[in-house]
Amino acid sequence: AKSKETVEVVDTPATINPESSTTTSVVSREQISQTPGADQTNSLAMITNYVPSAYVVHDQLHIRGGHQVTWLLDGVPVPNTNIASNVGPQFDPKDIDYLEVQRAGYSAEYGDRTFGVFNVVTRSGFERNRQAELVTSYGSFNSTNDQLSFGDHGERFAYYGSLSGYRTDLGLETPSTRVLNDQAAGLGGFASFISNKTPADQLRLVTSLRSDHYQIPNTPDQLSSGIRDVQNERDAFVNFSWLHTIGSGTVLTVSPFYHFNRAHYSGSSVGQPDPNLTIPEDDRGSNYLGGVTSIAIRRGKHNAHAGIQLWAARDNQLFATVQGDGSNPQSQRQRIWGNVQTLFLEDQYKLTSWLTLNAGVRLTHFGESTVSENAADPRVGAAIRIPKLNWVARAFYGRYYQAPPLLTVSGSLLGFDLAPLRGERDEQREFGLAIPIAGWTLDLSNFRTGARNFFDHDALENNIFIPLTIGHARIRGTEVSVNSPRIAKRANVHLVYSNLIVQGACPITGGFIEDCTNPGYFLLDHDQRNTLATGFNLALPWRAWADFNLNYGSGFLNGEGDEDPTHLPPHTTFDLSLGKSFGENWSVRLTGLNLSNHHYLLDNANSFGGTHFANPRQLSIQLKYRFRY
Repeated sequence: AKSKETVEVVDTPATINPESSTTTSVVSREQISQTPGADQTNSLAMITNYVPSAYVVHDQLHIRGGHQVTWLLDGVPVPNTNIASNVGPQFDPKDIDYLEVQRAGYSAEYGDRTFGVFNVVTRSGFERNRQAELVTSYGSFNSTNDQLSFGDHGERFAYYGSLSGYRTDLGLETPSTRVLNDQAAGLGGFASFISNKTPADQLRLVTSLRSDHYQIPNTPDQLSSGIRDVQNERDAFVNFSWLHTIGSGTVLTVSPFYHFNRAHYSGSSVGQPDPNLTIPEDDRGSNYLGGVTSIAIRRGKHNAHAGIQLWAARDNQLFATVQGDGSNPQSQRQRIWGNVQTLFLEDQYKLTSWLTLNAGVRLTHFGESTVSENAADPRVGAAIRIPKLNWVARAFYGRYYQAPPLLTVSGSLLGFDLAPLRGERDEQREFGLAIPIAGWTLDLSNFRTGARNFFDHDALENNIFIPLTIGHARIRGTEVSVNSPRIAKRANVHLVYSNLIVQGACPITGGFIEDCTNPGYFLLDHDQRNTLATGFNLALPWRAWADFNLNYGSGFLNGEGDEDPTHLPPHTTFDLSLGKSFGENWSVRLTGLNLSNHHYLLDNANSFGGTHFANPRQLSIQLKYRFRY
């Protein structure tokens, strides 16, 4: 019991940090389990419902105008330099204790993918005492999302493990209003082991293995012509961490990691395909091996942090095409090694009781066979706690370097020009204000991000994305988030809103080179001016509860943005969950997604992302059973 209490205190994040210039959102395990659809394996509702400027379009998560994000597992990075090649999940939401999302004001420790940093704090087993939980569900489109998890702890050791699986007839976003050739299925396993070997030493091992299968959805014409493309993905990682306390206020952390990721797009057909049809295959496997070593020292008014991050990557890719009658087969296999070496230094100095300064630098070297780059990125920020009001104002300026993907298909194979990809370089400034009022929290932020060699992608054939870099990008935004206390001991209210302008400017500097003659800045395909998510959680009598969410978007770019109107029509969807517990061990939940069945056109920017429609209404029932073993 003592160990459990200690872990719960450590893992409870503060609502407002008066010393940090980082813009952060935190999503709890309870929110994930009760938000409609958020605990489904392929869902990103735990992010889009609670994080400003976050939305999903062409099956990719975007945040603050970009889709290059960093995933951390208990603070350890899970590197992946590829752009838009994966559609499968990185983690199963049911394994998450809480999710910390950083959107700006990053410390020098972070920098590989910088439009969002997602730190997944996983379930540890300290919250369980030889307890297991079975989750099973069934719903529309023959969907099921199931998991068996178990965990236990002693005074110094805890473990947690899970096995999960899902299948559905509605996997990826469809290119028409009809759901055709859109099955998806997957299996996954996760395990965590923690040992508090001594009062000064903690060891933690986290590992996961996933396999996902997706049919690529068709239009009616594609279905009648016999197209049956699929994508298979594999993902595995293992992270180990040793935390060692040296005296008072000094912590050494050593974290080696390994990550494997594979995405295999396979063009396929039934019957006799059209001889003019080009059937593609894109099979990429990526291995990442490295580690992070850091030391944190707290002395007086200083809180210093320094470390190194090193990893090597190996990509192995086969790209092939053949005509429908078997003629003109072409193929290309590439094997490339790359590496990233990073040194970071930073200090947080509490100048007065109400003013804290943050400053650091991140030094990065990236190298592979054709590209070698160096970057020195300063980060400076300040947090001001306004006396008596306890409002916290923050300001930040920083630069980021994002290493490029190792591979892209050669232009000779595809019949058009492709240039080497170089790293993206970003410059960001932000001002924010966090206001606590009678238990409520209001957070406001305004930011501007400028980028050179902005990472994006171009759609090829049905669902293959070729990475490219745009000469310049400019993203401006204002964000609002509101969180309430427990109202009348029954209700919580939340709201996130963003106003964004996402623009790019010629030329295309790498990857898929095409004519780009637009004068000045032009709107990018994922430009959506206004995005809103709001809802409430309500405790009902007889151990029941309800969770409601509304999602609004003003509409993404209409085609290339040169038509009138420039954006697609606005859209609104409503989601609802109703749950009830029966005793201590049984609970049931009913979920409805897109209750109004608003099956709208989500995006149609064919140059960058293709055409996709929002998912239709989905209804499901979930049963949970907890037992001891």
